[in-house]
Amino acid sequence: MLVQDRAAPAAPKSPKTQMQGQIRAALPTLHQNHRFSEPKSLDFSTWASENLYKIFTVGVLIVTVAAFLFLYNVGDSAALLCFKNTQSESLQALQFPRVDWGSVAGVTDKSSPYANFRSERWIVVSVSSYPSESLKNLVKLKGWQVLAIGNSRTPADWKLKGAIFLSLEQQATLSFRVVDYLPYDSYVRKSVGYLFAIQHGANRIFDADDRGEVIDGDLGKHFDVELVGEGARQDIILQYSHENPNRTIINPYIHFGQRSVWPRGLPLENVGEVGHEEFYTQVFGGKQLIQQGISNGLPDVDSVFYFTRKSGLEAFDIRFDAHAPKVALPQGMMVPLNSFNTMYHSSAFWGLMLPVSVSTMASDVLRGYWAQRLLWEIGGYVVVYPPTVHRYDRIEAYPFSEEKDLHINVGRLIKFLVSWRSSKHRLFEKILELSYKMAEEGFWADKDVMFTAAWLQDLLSVGYQQPRLMSLELDRPRASIGHGDRKEFIPRKLPSVHLGVEETGTVNYEIGNLVRWRKNFGNVVLIMFCSGPVERTALEWRLLYGRIFKAVVILSEQRNPDLAVEEGHLDQVYKQLPTIFNRFTSAEGFMFLQDDTILNYWNLLQADKSKLWITDKVSNSWTMVSASGNSDWFSKQGELVKKVVSSMPVHFQVSYKEAVNSQQSFAICNSEVFYIPRRFVADYDDLVSLVGDLDIHHNVAIPMFFLSMDSSQNFDSVFSTMIYKRKPPSSNSTFYSAQAPAVHPWNVSSEQEFIKLIRLMAEGDPLLMELV
Repeated sequence: MLVQDRAAPAAPKSPKTQMQGQIRAALPTLHQNHRFSEPKSLDFSTWASENLYKIFTVGVLIVTVAAFLFLYNVGDSAALLCFKNTQSESLQALQFPRVDWGSVAGVTDKSSPYANFRSERWIVVSVSSYPSESLKNLVKLKGWQVLAIGNSRTPADWKLKGAIFLSLEQQATLSFRVVDYLPYDSYVRKSVGYLFAIQHGANRIFDADDRGEVIDGDLGKHFDVELVGEGARQDIILQYSHENPNRTIINPYIHFGQRSVWPRGLPLENVGEVGHEEFYTQVFGGKQLIQQGISNGLPDVDSVFYFTRKSGLEAFDIRFDAHAPKVALPQGMMVPLNSFNTMYHSSAFWGLMLPVSVSTMASDVLRGYWAQRLLWEIGGYVVVYPPTVHRYDRIEAYPFSEEKDLHINVGRLIKFLVSWRSSKHRLFEKILELSYKMAEEGFWADKDVMFTAAWLQDLLSVGYQQPRLMSLELDRPRASIGHGDRKEFIPRKLPSVHLGVEETGTVNYEIGNLVRWRKNFGNVVLIMFCSGPVERTALEWRLLYGRIFKAVVILSEQRNPDLAVEEGHLDQVYKQLPTIFNRFTSAEGFMFLQDDTILNYWNLLQADKSKLWITDKVSNSWTMVSASGNSDWFSKQGELVKKVVSSMPVHFQVSYKEAVNSQQSFAICNSEVFYIPRRFVADYDDLVSLVGDLDIHHNVAIPMFFLSMDSSQNFDSVFSTMIYKRKPPSSNSTFYSAQAPAVHPWNVSSEQEFIKLIRLMAEGDPLLMELV
């Protein structure tokens, strides 16, 4: 079940399995623009604009080579060194985009057949197939102009009477900057449509898809289409209470009678909050600049709900309370927004930008949270409305992996947005600053910072006037809510039997487990070293463990920037860890894992995350050896250990010598898996500095560090019961156990082997079966 036309391209460049396609989509920063499936007849200017990055790359390469040869031939080694350093520094970090807002030139429509057409009300949809019946009904809505945005999968002869259709070729001729950043095969190309509508007179845009039918065929009956003037309702709107300042996210489906349903983008840890409001407050209408409608039939739900709340292949047909009042959200409180049933007024048009570096199922949700935070800067707010459309469940495969960005980051994103403040004096400056900060925090990639700059300039070029700022209510003392200000509304409890799944008042057992694991490890960073082929396994590992941990950093002997794999060398990888620690300053701990060891995270909940974890109780992994009477390698390592220990500060040295009595002995640990809590990070950094350039092996350095940082009696023994063999038995399936905290060794070098592993791990985490 795809929320929009978000499936993978019908004819990818090389044959992959369905799972590989899903896994590749799960990496938020690695979407690539697929070329057209069939050759297109494009003029030179179109070709040049679409291949600008290639022309630029070749140009830079030529200039680089010429400069190198010149500097080399004239023998100016200092100049050559300066050139190299400058080039290296330019790649270190993204520069904040500098935009001269006053010099942005206007862009008029001179190429499309609709150059002289104007309309105030637009419906923007993305289309990948021939017009659906729902889309044909949208065209019939009086007073609204439908704009269909094509992509690389849209039939070349697409046509619908009454609708404006923009093909890829037509989009490329509109001179919008954003076109350079958009993938060819994605619904996020709607960003071109929003700009086109604004350019052609829009002051209201209904963001829709081609499977929803407007109930009673009248958008004005459901939404507040008019906010000022004679047609405006000017009513007082029920509002969620701001009494609890720590409450930052709302499940609106409870208000509309379905407490067992949750929207896509709601943090999983909030799914179990099913109680109704004790009381509401009220707010005057007129500033509900973003209006989110509820969908009957198939509401906007995530894949966890979709796979666990139904049995068989019957379609969802969930109904909400059409008589429940619309409800507003105060500043400091957010709600998931989507891109298929949402009304935008002109003062919020800047918030239509769909990010391009995150997975497709996350793009509109992240946009919604980003826009809500910025909406507070102009005194606007979001209102959620009773059912406005009916969407039909097509019972298609729902890509769980496409939601990775949501389940991993959305809770942290909401906390970040609520706490974010800006001293900029114009809205567009604040928007660009927030996009930059979100890239710094890892919520989306650098590409979206540049995309934001292009989007804002395009808005100005089509004549959009940025709204004025207003003082932020969050920074003012909140008035106490008196008894007379409290408004009661008790939501109805509509039938909650979803195709045989009885409502029990709590979430499904498997979902509860996922929430619990995520709560436990959601602020722990996993650092994984891959000895196997990363082009076959890196994305799989990231998908498997990314659901649980704050982030997954993958290291390998060979760097692969396309897969976000960093270079590292296993025998010295411990020296690289402080750099990663500094990258995640808010993480509460760091787990190191080699790819020949499987981590059964569901068995680690009882471990103390404030202690060190390592395999010191596993005899095949940890052993004491003598530096004398062994090979030269052991002797050299022993001498190096002795040298480092002698230079340690007293607290390290005392702790180490309590564990290792003899100066001729030292510990060796294969160090496939270990955990370092935040409170020991500074100690670890100090010990790495003491080693310096000494060639101490990873398997020697890690146990030396651990014994120096704390007494082994204080180590958590969670790994003491792991399955650890020097060589794997002939049958991997009998070797693995879901009851062990970890299993070693286990080699995964292909997608097929990964699928076998997932099926075995599903005994401990049944939701993993949705990935295969």
